[in-house]
Amino acid sequence: MGLPLSSFAPERTETAKEIHRLVRRLAAHGLLEWCLGGARDRQPDVIIEPQIPDYWPRVTPLRASDVLVLSRFAYLRRRGNDLVLESPRAGALFRFRNRKLANAVALLAAPRRMRELRRQDDFPSSELCGLLLDCQILFKIEPERMDALRAAEGDSNLVLWDFHDLLFHARSMEGRHANPQGGLYSHAGLIPPLPAVRPRWPGKKVDLRKLAAAQSRPISLKLLRDRHSTRIFDDERPIAIGELARVLDATARVQSKWSSNDTGVVVEYAARSYPSGGASYPLELYLGVSKCEGLARGFYHYDAGTHSLVPISVSPQQLEALLRGAQFAMGAPGPPQVLITIAARFGRVAWKYSAIAYALILKDAGVLMQTLYLAATEMGLGGCAIGTANIDLFAKMTRIEIHIEGPVGQFALGRAGKPHAG
Repeated sequence: MGLPLSSFAPERTETAKEIHRLVRRLAAHGLLEWCLGGARDRQPDVIIEPQIPDYWPRVTPLRASDVLVLSRFAYLRRRGNDLVLESPRAGALFRFRNRKLANAVALLAAPRRMRELRRQDDFPSSELCGLLLDCQILFKIEPERMDALRAAEGDSNLVLWDFHDLLFHARSMEGRHANPQGGLYSHAGLIPPLPAVRPRWPGKKVDLRKLAAAQSRPISLKLLRDRHSTRIFDDERPIAIGELARVLDATARVQSKWSSNDTGVVVEYAARSYPSGGASYPLELYLGVSKCEGLARGFYHYDAGTHSLVPISVSPQQLEALLRGAQFAMGAPGPPQVLITIAARFGRVAWKYSAIAYALILKDAGVLMQTLYLAATEMGLGGCAIGTANIDLFAKMTRIEIHIEGPVGQFALGRAGKPHAG
């Protein structure tokens, strides 16, 4: 049982307006599902499940001459006994109870005009097509571009993405899906955990311990062994802007620039102090500052070329959500003093590399995190790598679409505090 969307029209009675406000609040927290089709005495044909907190169903108007086609990022899969249609670009997924409708939507793998679709016995309805269009699971295409579907969908930044890369990015970060995430121990009691150290291979071993002990240990080895994660920070003695500047200088500042003629195209390069696949260096640092002596609380972009911080205007609520999200991810008693969001300009890598672009970006993020750890350790500061971030929140704070630039990890930085007793 439910209420039709049309019943929330603002010009209706005061009671209807109050229901409208309540439904909007519920929708803002992802607590609603939306049903489509089906008589009152049977299950709906389609159930719409929001994947972002502020999803609200909108039916894009369609004309008979419009040509529709499925996005190359859309996919249909089994979940339990249902068929689910979704996309990493969509604000909602569509759970099909009516299999004939799912089959009809699948026919849109090739471009079809609306007037042709409406003549089909199993036409999925203009309402469903409009909802799928709003979620970017379908898109309109001009007839003259039907032979160039990839280029016709979205901007040049979207063209660079492979299907599996965008799906992995959207589903492994927060903000664009409603799936449980994090250390949930989902398989505890079902599958035993793997041992911490792999069982040895059979055969005679070559013992390296005496050889390693005979060598003098450089300071770099000591830093590697002293490195550890810090989740509690001393807010009575926060990190100072001078220390933050030294960390950024050592880890992320541009060290040199050059150009190269790659396949007839001049490509610019700007090396940092950590390695990067193909010398692409796609990573950008954004700082959420909670407490830093000499630097105002706020959100900043680190300009690696000029070694400077540029403030970005965000709401206090957005900054607080960013910091509290990191606190939750670490399981810490308080937010970090400085939260470094590691974002990627995806096209910087995808322009050159096919199939492995996102994997290379994640490798870059990993070595940057280790570089940040070593710099923090050397300076007597505390740090903690965070494997997730909210890509939707980042997009709202920076006003950059998720497929152009987005977070691939975070790093908490500050002056280490003492663990709480008890």
